Amino acid sequence: QVQLVESGGGLVQPGGSLRLSCVASGSIFSIDTMGWYRQAPGKERELVARITSGRSTNYADSVKGRFTISRDNAKNTVFLQMNSLKPEDTAVYYCNAEVRRSRGGYAVVYWGEGTLVTVSS
Repeated sequence: QVQLVESGGGLVQPGGSLRLSCVASGSIFSIDTMGWYRQAPGKERELVARITSGRSTNYADSVKGRFTISRDNAKNTVFLQMNSLKPEDTAVYYCNAEVRRSRGGYAVVYWGEGTLVTVSS
C-alpha cells in the first residue's frame, strides 16, 4: 500500500507564507506527477499546482507568481511554498501522486488526507 502524509498547514496572516510538505511512503517503484489540490468550504476541489517527474510544472491562475511547487524525487516528497497568502487561499490542501509500484506497472493515483490552511487576521 501507499500512504501520503501532508504537513505544514496552519493559521497565517494575510501576506504571510507557509510551506507545505507531502511525503509518499510504502510500496513505491516510481512516482510520475505529484500535485497539490485544495478545497474551500462549500466549493469543489481544485488544482493548485502539479509537477512531473522531470520537474515540469503548471499552476492555477489564481496562485501564479505566489506559489511554487517543487519535489525531491529521492525522498518521494513534494513541497508547496506559498507566499503572499490571501484569505481566499483558505482551504484544506491535499497532495496526490501517480505511483507505479513496479517497473512497467500502471500508475495509480493516491491522495493524502489533507492539511488545513487558514489565512486570516
